[in-house]
Amino acid sequence: MNAFRRIWEHFEEGLIVFLLAAMTLVTFVYVILNNLYTLFYRLAESWEGASESLFAIGDRVMTMAQAMTWSTSLTKALFGWLIFFGLSYGVRTAGHIGVDALVKLASKPVQRFIGILACFCCLIYAGLLSVASFEWIHTLMMAGIGAEDLGHFGIMQWHIGLIVPVGFALVFIRFAEILVRIVRYHQTGLGLADEAADVMKLSEHEDDK
Repeated sequence: MNAFRRIWEHFEEGLIVFLLAAMTLVTFVYVILNNLYTLFYRLAESWEGASESLFAIGDRVMTMAQAMTWSTSLTKALFGWLIFFGLSYGVRTAGHIGVDALVKLASKPVQRFIGILACFCCLIYAGLLSVASFEWIHTLMMAGIGAEDLGHFGIMQWHIGLIVPVGFALVFIRFAEILVRIVRYHQTGLGLADEAADVMKLSEHEDDK
């Protein structure tokens, strides 16, 4: 049970790391291939004894680079998934910026009431978008349209767009967790980031140096 809880608490974090690594790897390979074949061509021009072999290697590398036209589309898809996993990750880690300067002037009970109200609004918003986007994904699934430059791999548009309802569903769950914590008096508000406090801490740290 504890292992499952640890996995759930770091679910978005692990997927974000995976998506960033995949984006970096695909882009790295594509850039290397697009610059590597020119090196073999230059070597072939300056090394006559092995020019035929070097030209053949250069042609092979260039063919591989040209075959990776799908890399841009895949990177865009991975970036889209990264954004929507980042939404729920930001809610879990209090990464979203809070606009609550006036709320903090109120008493704790009032702050708690406002936090519950704001939480309900966020739940309604995330729930509506999750349901609406699921209907959109269902339409794409029925249409069976392949993704741009990825369709020949069997990747459909709904495979890429599936992250929209999934992402908002995760946001819904994270706000539901916050609501439970507020009701149980474990926290007062949504636990959003406080830029002013962060700036003050940074200034104090700089002064200490």
